Order: sequence, then structure tokens, then C-alpha cells
Amino acid sequence: MPEAGQEFELLAERVGHAFNDPELLQLALSHRSWCAEHSDAASNERLEFLGDAVLGHCVAAHLYRSYPDWAEGDLAQARSAIVNAASLAEVARHYGIGKALLLGVGEDRSGGREKISLLGDAFEALLGAIYLDGGMEAASRFAFEALAERIEEVAVDPSVGDPKTRLQELVVRVYGDSPCYTLTDSGPDHGKCFLAEVSFGDAVRGKGQGTSKKQAEQAAATQAWRELESSEKHDHSSPSITQGKPEHAGTA
Repeated sequence: MPEAGQEFELLAERVGHAFNDPELLQLALSHRSWCAEHSDAASNERLEFLGDAVLGHCVAAHLYRSYPDWAEGDLAQARSAIVNAASLAEVARHYGIGKALLLGVGEDRSGGREKISLLGDAFEALLGAIYLDGGMEAASRFAFEALAERIEEVAVDPSVGDPKTRLQELVVRVYGDSPCYTLTDSGPDHGKCFLAEVSFGDAVRGKGQGTSKKQAEQAAATQAWRELESSEKHDHSSPSITQGKPEHAGTA
């Protein structure tokens, strides 16, 4: 697969890790949908499991050492903010991981290279591959380089990673109302995909997907919050902010 091989090489360059065992990189990028079409291929799910543990250790240890005054609740909230699916998917997009993924035909055609849950899983699998290939030092270096901006955001406010809470506060302030979530699901019981929509101001403002209801709602809230905050910040009179806002919101 020369095209895939070229994408693997380009991704390794972007990541900044020269793999001693290139097969680990291919394994990290092998989605189960591709493996279903290639009976002799293993998926990246075991590497994802390992990468999740490596990432959790790196982030937890960093937060513990860097913020001695934070309570256990702050540490847990900050860790969740840094390693949630939406955050990892954003980092995966930055490195172009989606372009290098090995996907089944159906998954590829349905936009799998941009799915939040799939990208987040692939990032963790890649981190697991780097750990096996180069050890904890190499894995930590990549993890902190990839998540540096997110870690800085969380250092200012550990609650930044709770998108539903942030959206709730902003919608109440702007619309005098609360966001409403609707959920649908698809796929078999052992591999469901959830789609969430969040509405306020008489319109759907955000959509998200994930492998759990919570993950999907958080992704939808993140999208809606970013758009709403951006509109409020740059143009308080923007129709996207004022449309549908109760005329006397917040008054008796």
C-alpha cells in the first residue's frame, strides 16, 4: 500500500518520532473497520488501551507535581479536561492523523476520518505505539508537545474541560434559558455510536458524536459553546446571539 506507507512516513515526521518498528505505527492506525476487510490484520484497540493508560499517567503526574495547592477534585477535573475525546480529536486533527488512518470502505465513506471518537482513539493508539517503540520518555515528550496548549488553558481554570457546565452558564446569561439535549444512537449493542444535538434560542446550536451518551453531549456542547462565545466576544449585536433571545430574559 504505497499511498498508506507515504502517509505513515509523513505522520511520523509531523509527530517527530522515527519508529524503530514501523509496524507499530501501522498497527496504531488500523481501525477495526479496516481489519474486518483484511482478516489477517489486527486493530489498534489494544494500543488504544495502552495509550490511554500512558496518557493518564503522564497528565496526572504532571498536574500533581505542578499544582500542589489543587485539591483532588481540581486535579481530576483538570485531567478530564485535558484528555477528553473532543480535546484529543482536536490534537489528532492538528497532526493530520485522520489522513493516515486505515479505514474500511464504509467507515471512510461515512466520514470516519473526522469522527471525534475515532480520532481520539487513534491518538491514544499512536501514543501507545510511541511508548512501546521509544519508552516513556518519548511518549511523554510527544504527549506534552501535543497537549501543551490545552494544559495551559486548564492551568488557568481547571473547570474549562466541562463543556456542558460552561455552555449552561453562557446560555443562561445570553438567552435566559437552558440548553436542551436530544440523543439518537446507531449500530449494534456492543458498538453503539451516539449522536447528540443541543438546542437553545429555538435552534440546534451544536452536534456531537461519541461512543457514550455523555461523550456525545459533551462534544455537542463544546461546538455550541465555542460558536456562542466567539459570537458574543466579537459582536454582541450578532443575530446568532440575539435571535431567539427572550425579550425580557432574566426579568420577573
